[in-house]
Amino acid sequence: MLFFRKKESASQANMKIIAGLGNPGGEYEFTRHNLGFLTVTRLAEQHHLKLRKSSFTNGLTAEGEWDGHPFSLLMPLTYMNKSGYAVRQALTHYGAANTSLLVVCDDLNLPYRRMRLRPNGSDGGNNGLKSIISQLDSKEFSRLRMGIGRPARGDENVDFVLGEFDVREKEELPNFIKEATECCGVWLKEGIEKAMDQFNQRKENGTK
Repeated sequence: MLFFRKKESASQANMKIIAGLGNPGGEYEFTRHNLGFLTVTRLAEQHHLKLRKSSFTNGLTAEGEWDGHPFSLLMPLTYMNKSGYAVRQALTHYGAANTSLLVVCDDLNLPYRRMRLRPNGSDGGNNGLKSIISQLDSKEFSRLRMGIGRPARGDENVDFVLGEFDVREKEELPNFIKEATECCGVWLKEGIEKAMDQFNQRKENGTK
């Protein structure tokens, strides 16, 4: 059984925010577009935290510490296209800089199970990132893109991203999410350069 316990000693000035993007509702839970939600949910489980409705943003949040590093988890309940509203509210609440934010999301431009961490950049066609960039008026925040590949020729992107993982993808999904949570941990504790070196190179070289 999971319990929520706010870390009163966690300094808001040092708080890092890990925001997973997705769509609320059971019908979307295991769809490709919800990889960010699935990753943040797994992080909460690993740290024995309970995600619950926030008082300061339109989303589910939980606070904890990872080897002495305070962090807040966020799952916006605004639906993907308006994710930026919840992210901006969370940053404002903590008085945190944009560089204290890591957004975890799916990416059509990467093959399934390929991850790419970057300190900034465009939205890459992801409407959640587009909303965050608009609300923050900045591209200067970390983002962990989790590849879902592209649909077969003739299929619509919307149907693909809102569709459930196929049989092969479901088999590999737990390890994919595990790698993403590990990447989040290195980003939090050792910084983005270390995390990029470790996880971008790992996948680009085809190693596990």
